[in-house]
Amino acid sequence: MNNKICITCMAVFFSATLFAVSTSYAAKEYDVQAFGPKNPIIWDTPVRVVFNHRIHTEDSGIECSSCHGEPFAMQRGVAMRSGKLSMASLAAGEYCGVCHDGDTAFASDTNCAGCHVPPEDLIVWSKPVKAVIFHHQQHTDEYGLECDSCHNEAFKMKSGTAGKSPFFTMKSLYDGQYCGKCHDGETAFASSTLCNTCHIGKKGYDRMMRNDPHSQNPDKKARATNQRMISHILSPATI
Repeated sequence: MNNKICITCMAVFFSATLFAVSTSYAAKEYDVQAFGPKNPIIWDTPVRVVFNHRIHTEDSGIECSSCHGEPFAMQRGVAMRSGKLSMASLAAGEYCGVCHDGDTAFASDTNCAGCHVPPEDLIVWSKPVKAVIFHHQQHTDEYGLECDSCHNEAFKMKSGTAGKSPFFTMKSLYDGQYCGKCHDGETAFASSTLCNTCHIGKKGYDRMMRNDPHSQNPDKKARATNQRMISHILSPATI
């Protein structure tokens, strides 16, 4: 009988403890009024940027009034719609650049991945030849390169810029420009070798874009082709 009483008491004790912990946790739930939106804010213009209020308020102790109403209005989307939110304006000490100046917080031209999310999809260039593929994740996640390793003199931080340039050619790569900055045979494989790592040709392009007339199931074949291409460029053999 005494054992049963003890077991019952212990069960009651643990139940009460769990209730107290859960109640305490509930009392400490995230305070939106104090810390701002719980979920990250994503800007897609002029480029994709992810911003998290919690890192700045809850973790770093910054008051809402430190950023609202200057340098940001207390209204979602105002900065993005202004047309003035750019890396140049940040470098000039506006918007995020008020604090991200290299002294108060890391400079706006460093630690790119802290705000920018590298594209997950393949980049496909169809000019000057059809077609060349590139995957950011191989270079950032696999090899640990920073965004500014390439997005400085080699490539502008704007989609399509290289493909529109008359100088984006194999000769330029051989001269150490664009991809040739690293693909020189020492830092990475030379741009004059392993051609199929990047070049998929017109047939590969047509299959990727589901333009293959020989496929009876274009969607299925296109998915399989994309997967093979992604596996190929992420393979250690392509380093």
